[in-house]
Amino acid sequence: MAEGKKAERWLPIESNPEVMNSFLKKLGVPVDWEINDVFGLEPELLLMLPQPVLALLLLFPITEKYESFAREQEAAMKDVAVSEELYYMKQTISNACGTVALMHAVINSVNSGQISLAEGPLKRFVEATKTLSAEERAVRLEADDDICGAHDEAAREGQTRAPDREDQVDYHFVCFVQVEGGLYELDGRKSGPILKGKCSPDTFLTDAAAACKEYMTRDPENINFTIVALTAKMD
Repeated sequence: MAEGKKAERWLPIESNPEVMNSFLKKLGVPVDWEINDVFGLEPELLLMLPQPVLALLLLFPITEKYESFAREQEAAMKDVAVSEELYYMKQTISNACGTVALMHAVINSVNSGQISLAEGPLKRFVEATKTLSAEERAVRLEADDDICGAHDEAAREGQTRAPDREDQVDYHFVCFVQVEGGLYELDGRKSGPILKGKCSPDTFLTDAAAACKEYMTRDPENINFTIVALTAKMD
């Protein structure tokens, strides 16, 4: 793990919309947008989500099946071009996968013109890192006191006891977004973005749900999967 001026292990953030929305609000995300639970991947359950849906975030257990799948994905991406409009950053801070997934969801929605950030930590971070590499963005996040502080405050608001910084967390978040006609899986632990296939705003939710199902069908005996969505605010 890269060295940074801050502690390199953060408190894990719960897959809890209330906690995540508290974090996003601290960052400067307008209240017009929020995280909501996805109760199932069947079409009728997906239709219950407020529209539009800008991103899906999948929380899953880290197992050997995931590690094997990740290696297959990375090998398949060799020599595959990704959109220059895509915002991607590496994750070099332990327990920060939820934060990185949320940042991937929001920043790509900002870049597509769907979300306008208020003045705050995230807007400053985006402006400071837009021309940096994925690795350089990770270094900047390590040193960002404002985002780290907002993360820790939100993590302590969870319904379950906040784990200690040294606790080993065996779950991981990835984010799915649609950028310039492609469905991308963004996972800061991988060597780069994963292009899942063609996608449009109209097909995004169905396509992203299918990508989540791919994880589940590869580990059918595991029931510990959770999905949340970045959506318009629920009426």
